[in-house]
Amino acid sequence: MELSASTFQPELRRSLQYSSPLDSYFRCGTPRRERIGTSSRLHTPVWKSPRGISASADSPHCVSEVDFEPRGFGEKGRIHFVGVGGSGLSALAMLALKQGYMVSGSDIAWSSYMDALKEAGASLYVGHSERNLHWNGEISSFPQAVVVSSAIPPENVEVLIAKSRGVPVYKRGGWLGKITKDYNLIAVSGSHGKSTTTSMLAYVLKAMGDDLTAVIGAQVPQFSGGNVIYGDSHNFVLEADEYDGCFLGLSPHVAIVTNLDWDHVDIYQDEEAVKEIFRKFLGRVRTHGHLIVYGDKQGPSLGACSLLNHPIKVSDALNYVKSPYGANRYNITTFGMSSYNNWQASSVSPNSHGGCDYQLCHNGHPVTEISLQIPGDHNVLNSLAVIAAINAIFGDDRQLYESIDTVKSHLNNFKGVCRRFEYIGKIHGCRIFDDYAHHPTEVRCVLEAARRTFPSEELLVVFQPHTYSRLAAMMSEFASAFSEADRVIVTEVYAARETNVWNIGGEDLAMFVTSPTCDFISCLENVISELVDMVSKNRRRQLVILTLGAGDITLVGRKVLRELEQKFNQESSLLFL
Repeated sequence: MELSASTFQPELRRSLQYSSPLDSYFRCGTPRRERIGTSSRLHTPVWKSPRGISASADSPHCVSEVDFEPRGFGEKGRIHFVGVGGSGLSALAMLALKQGYMVSGSDIAWSSYMDALKEAGASLYVGHSERNLHWNGEISSFPQAVVVSSAIPPENVEVLIAKSRGVPVYKRGGWLGKITKDYNLIAVSGSHGKSTTTSMLAYVLKAMGDDLTAVIGAQVPQFSGGNVIYGDSHNFVLEADEYDGCFLGLSPHVAIVTNLDWDHVDIYQDEEAVKEIFRKFLGRVRTHGHLIVYGDKQGPSLGACSLLNHPIKVSDALNYVKSPYGANRYNITTFGMSSYNNWQASSVSPNSHGGCDYQLCHNGHPVTEISLQIPGDHNVLNSLAVIAAINAIFGDDRQLYESIDTVKSHLNNFKGVCRRFEYIGKIHGCRIFDDYAHHPTEVRCVLEAARRTFPSEELLVVFQPHTYSRLAAMMSEFASAFSEADRVIVTEVYAARETNVWNIGGEDLAMFVTSPTCDFISCLENVISELVDMVSKNRRRQLVILTLGAGDITLVGRKVLRELEQKFNQESSLLFL
C-alpha cells in the first residue's frame, strides 16, 4: 500500500522516542530460511501473495537436459563457473562460497575479481580445459552444476564435456532464477544506474538492520564482501541484467526499472527490441508484487514510462498493470523529476560534500530534504527508486513515515560504487576521477555531474570506446555527448568480445567531435605520458581529469597519479642533494 499524501503533513509528524519500527521488524520479525532436506523455504509475514510464475517459465536458461536443485548450506557440493573473471559471474561464485559450496572456475585471462575469489578458497584456472572440471586431479570428480557467463560460446570445451557427462549447465539467468526462487526478490533493472541503485538499496536495508543477501555487478567499498552480501533474512537484492535476456529467469516480488535506453547493440537491433525484452521482464513480476519505474516523459532516457500500457495519472497513488498473466497483477509506483510521479525530487542543487541535495515529494506533497554524497541528477533518481522500493517492501505507511529520518540518514552515508565518478586522487592542482560510462547517455550524465561539481575547473576527458558495434551504432550521439568538457582525448576501441567487422575506430569518433577540442591517442601508455607531461608543466593548473569507459581505461588514472608522485618525489630529492 502506498503512503497517503496526508501522512506527511508537518503537523502530523511524530517525535521519535523509540527505535524505528523497521529496526524492530528486522530484529524480531525477519523470517529465517528453514532447511528441509535438499531445499529451503520461507516463512514470511510480509508477502502474502502466491509464489506466482516459476523461474523457468519463459526462457530455457538451463542449457542441458538434466536439472539440478541446489543443496542445503554446508553440504560439500561443488559449482564450476565458466567465465568467472567477469563482474557478474564472480559475484555468483563468491555467493556460492559464502553459502558453503566448494567453487571452481575458469576464464581466458586473470582478473582482479578472481583475486578475492582465490583468497576466499576458490580453485581457479586461466584458460579452458576439461581438466578444470576435475577436483584435485580426480578424473571421476565432476561438479554438481556448471554456470556459464553470457560471453562464453556454446562450443566451449568445458560446457561440452559437462553436458556429455550429464552435468547440468546453466546460463547466468537460469542460475539466478534457481538461487533466488525462495526469497523475496527485489530485482533492479534498467539500461543505466543498476549497480548504483542496487548497492544503495542494499546498503540502506543493511544499515536499517536487514540481514539480507545481495549481488551487485560492481565493487562497493562499503561492503566487506565487495559486491556480495550474504545474510539470513528473506530479502534478496539483485542487479538484474537485460544482456542476453538474463533477467528473464527471475520472478521478482519488487522490480525496479531505472530507465530504458538502446544499449547492447550486438544483442538488440533497436530501442523497440529493448522495450520488448523489458516487457517480458515485467511479465515476470509476481502476482500482487510491485513495479517501480522511472516515469519522466522528458529527459535523457524516455523509454521506461512507455512500458506502462496506460497513461500515468497525477491523481493515481496506486496504479495497476495488465499483463498476459491476468489483469491487475501488481502495483506500480513511478519516480522522477516531474510532479506527476508518485515520488519526485525538486530543487536539486550541489552540496559542500560534492554530492546533491533535493526536496523529496510524495504525490505532490513535500516530505523532507535529502542529501547525498554522490553527484548528479542520475544519482538523485537512483535514490528516489530506493525510497520507493523501501516503501514497497514494507508496505506500511506509518512504519516508513516514522523511519524516514533513518532512511535519509543512511542515504546520506552511502559513498557510492567503484568506477562511478570514483575519486582516484589529487596532486597539486590536478584531481583525477574514473567512471564506467561507455554509452552516450552515461557520458553526458557524468560530465554534467562533473561540471556541476567543478564549475570553474578545466575538465579533461579521456574516453575509451567500448565495442565496435556500439560505436558504429551511436557515433553521432557520442560526438555530441562531450559538450561539458574542455578537452577530450579518444583512445582506440576496447574490443571486448568483438572483431572489427565495421572497419571503424576511435580516430573516427575523434574526427566527429567538433566541440570541444578532441585528439586521438591510440595507445593508453601514450595517453599516460601525455597527461603526466601536461600536469608536470603547469602544477598550479586547476584541472580535473576524468577517465571514461568499460575497458582497461580504468588503469590510466592510477598510473598517471603514481608517475606524477614519483616524478615530483625525485625532483624534491634532488633539491636536497
